[in-house]
Amino acid sequence: MENYTKYKLKSSDELASVLNGRDNLFVIACNKCFKEFETVDEPDCEEFLKFAAEQGKTVTGSAKFDFLCNKMHTERKLQDLLPEGTENVVVISCGLGIQTVADLTGKPVIAASNTLNYRGHHGMALTKKSCDACAQCYLNITGGVCPIVDCSKSLVNGQCGGAKNGKCEVDPNKDCAWEKIYQKLAKQGRLEEFLNQPVQVRDYSKVNFKVINDYVKSIREDRLNGYYGGVHPSEHKEFSEHIDLKKFPDPKTVVISMSQHLGAPANPIVEVGDTVKVGQKIGEAAGFISAPVHSSVSGTVVAVEPRMHGTRGSEVMAVVIESDGKNTLHESVQPHKALDELTPDEIIEIVKDAGIVGMGGAGFPTCVKLKPAKPVDTILLNGCECEPYLTADHKVLLEFADDIIFGLKAILKTTGAEKGIIVIEDNKQDAIELMQEKVADIGNMEVFVARTKYPQGAEKTLIKRVMGRKVPSGGLPADVGVIVDNISTVKAISDAIQKGMPLIERVTTITGEKIKNPGNFIIKIGTSVKELIDYCGGFTDDDVLVKMGGPMMGFPLNTLDVPMMKGSNGIIAIDTDETKEQPCIKCGRCVDVCPMELSPLYFVKYAKEENWQGMKDMNVMDCVECRCCQYICSSKIPIINSIKAGKNAVRGMK
Repeated sequence: MENYTKYKLKSSDELASVLNGRDNLFVIACNKCFKEFETVDEPDCEEFLKFAAEQGKTVTGSAKFDFLCNKMHTERKLQDLLPEGTENVVVISCGLGIQTVADLTGKPVIAASNTLNYRGHHGMALTKKSCDACAQCYLNITGGVCPIVDCSKSLVNGQCGGAKNGKCEVDPNKDCAWEKIYQKLAKQGRLEEFLNQPVQVRDYSKVNFKVINDYVKSIREDRLNGYYGGVHPSEHKEFSEHIDLKKFPDPKTVVISMSQHLGAPANPIVEVGDTVKVGQKIGEAAGFISAPVHSSVSGTVVAVEPRMHGTRGSEVMAVVIESDGKNTLHESVQPHKALDELTPDEIIEIVKDAGIVGMGGAGFPTCVKLKPAKPVDTILLNGCECEPYLTADHKVLLEFADDIIFGLKAILKTTGAEKGIIVIEDNKQDAIELMQEKVADIGNMEVFVARTKYPQGAEKTLIKRVMGRKVPSGGLPADVGVIVDNISTVKAISDAIQKGMPLIERVTTITGEKIKNPGNFIIKIGTSVKELIDYCGGFTDDDVLVKMGGPMMGFPLNTLDVPMMKGSNGIIAIDTDETKEQPCIKCGRCVDVCPMELSPLYFVKYAKEENWQGMKDMNVMDCVECRCCQYICSSKIPIINSIKAGKNAVRGMK
């Protein structure tokens, strides 16, 4: 593998020069990027420590970081790291790492390494650009302020004399880089040392500093917008967002799985030959974390047997019902009392009996979520639908706005929360305007417009984006006073209270470039995926990948003979992925995009070594399996497979 390592230690003469008159050093070394990934320490730190000892220098401590240029991670690691008595911080990394540390420590920073310029790669967030500014580190002289990138005129040989009131004459909105350098060095007590530096004449005439400056700035701002990490995949909403919602034709046969939720599968309570009606309970919840299952049609039970499950890839117990086409309602399907007359416990019981679970895909029983162990002050309704292709929740917002308001009122009453916030991404302007109109006169409800970004809809990222609160590692939203529910889930709560109808149907998108006639449909639970695809005209060709869910978190289907479930928000037919896995080159992109601030590259390495304790120590259980890391991976490594293996192993640890 070609090694694109970004720096090398300065020569002994250079090191002796920069260390002259400086002592009490703390050494921070970056583990090199763009090279073969090995979980071994780089030698540069030890080489420097040996040199410093030979020079009679006092070293107060040392640390080694991955991706020092990653400001979010580095800032967290630097907290309380520098021992008392540290006077100077020595940094061994490329220029970006040195600038990052210089911005964070408040101590004089010494660059002990030279940046190496390799074409086409850089350890910056999601970028293929190289810095193109110095090709050797100049930053220890200027206090970590780059006189190339931070100066509009790119004058490294001295001040231009063109600043006024601290602003550049070329760009009045920009602070003068040289004044920033002066101020920083004066604060560090190094200004006189700087003024005595000899002029180092270099040819920077070819440097396009504005392009580099704008690029680095935009990348850094993007990465931290709203919450750390995330990606911006092509939305592909255009296939179905303009198509009106309609009811899918009733299926002749439904296969209703007993496992459509997180936790224990339901136990079937009907037998072959039984006659059932719409809304009748056919599966009893089998534990606290479980949910009952109901018939979506009226007809006759023709089988109670294992059938293929869309998201598990294996057979799960199911009830097969042949419809009589009459859609006769069960006697239990009756409207409940008015919301004002219901107690919180009664609402929870209604939600429980209706078999309502999280309909964004997770499938967590909603009745459990509505009775949190800690008090909550805010309910967030997730209307982001940040997965590409899918438009089901968008249609729910447009078609069932009043039901969403009703369902939110029910949740607020049940939980005692003070406020309900409906979060919608800014690519759904019609839904935003409609919901803003609906909540205009409701004092404890509002609409929050979020900039489109994936995985915005994940609970923890949504809470960070809207509330500015961070759910602790291993914690739940209720730990920070919040409950998050999906838009479709809330609509189902409304149906359960106002109509007495359990969760037997949902809005789903059938879409993708390989579907002849995409659409948005109200579909009965248990309807065959094959039936849906056929109704939409089938595929455009045979080279197709079908997923249940979106392209990021959806599940590939090896067969179309699987039923739709409560969490099935979409069926997509897209191009097959022909990419081949390559070795990890430690580019750091997976670290840059992980919204949970993890280091996914280690999960792959540790999984191969079966180092499950290592995965646990690096918080693999905090992973939400959003697939951002896999999406951005330069080497196309199936990282999620390693993460799932690690989670299973950690769960089995004693």
